[in-house]
Amino acid sequence: MATRYRDGAYRVLIHARRNMLLVSGLAVIMAVVLVGYVGSAVINQDDARVGAFDPGLRPSAGHLLGTDRQARDVLAVLILSIPNTVKVGLLAGAVGLGIGIVLGLAAGYFGGLVDLVIRTIADVVFTIPGIAIMIIVATNIRTMSVEMMALIVASLSWMYPTRAIRAQTLSLRERLYVEVARLNGESGMELVVKQMLPNLLPYIAAGFVASVSGAILATIGLEALGLGPQGEFTLGMMIYWARFYGAILRGMWWWWSPPIAVIVVIFIGLLLASAGLDRIANPRLQRSK
Repeated sequence: MATRYRDGAYRVLIHARRNMLLVSGLAVIMAVVLVGYVGSAVINQDDARVGAFDPGLRPSAGHLLGTDRQARDVLAVLILSIPNTVKVGLLAGAVGLGIGIVLGLAAGYFGGLVDLVIRTIADVVFTIPGIAIMIIVATNIRTMSVEMMALIVASLSWMYPTRAIRAQTLSLRERLYVEVARLNGESGMELVVKQMLPNLLPYIAAGFVASVSGAILATIGLEALGLGPQGEFTLGMMIYWARFYGAILRGMWWWWSPPIAVIVVIFIGLLLASAGLDRIANPRLQRSK
């Protein structure tokens, strides 16, 4: 089993070396993450405290991105916001994808009643407006945290991975090596874990990037509406406070434009990484290349 997992991971690494889209996307994401985590350890976090400076100062040598109406240094708030935003995306993406993997494998391999129940639930939940449910849940939680925000998003992001993994599993269970393993006496769970899961690693990697992208987008949308963690630093909450205090009308471009720029860079990196992983997971794209 360990050999099959190593072979799957090795195949991803081999393709990654020849895949500039994936390398470029990962480089962009890592650069943003390093700025956030390294910067958080270097800057004076008191600069992000409300009332630390005079409010509404324009960018200068002392404040490279100026200060906001809450008298906080915008650069300090921006740097502290990046790790939390990335954390929400990774946590929500991992939980949502994890649920999708378990349900998709079960539905695709066992079929029958198990497939019918899982597929029906996924299809029903898929038709429900996710943003409406998230708004209702978020408004009824008294104290919102980064972890709680991630779990709210993850609870409504498992349907697409479930359907994608189910489709791949339906294809894999008919392969000859799976039939040989079944004839050799491997049980259903052993077949899923040892034979199918390693071959799904490229699809899982691509699905994880897509899940993280969707989670970040959903959380930023909720936070921009004021439904995020009020006491935490996130890029979405920066946009909310800028909107709350009318930063655009006041001409305070240094307040609202930096978080938007960082969000754009993050999504460019995720888009490049997703396109690169699609080339690994999709044989047609490999042949066309």
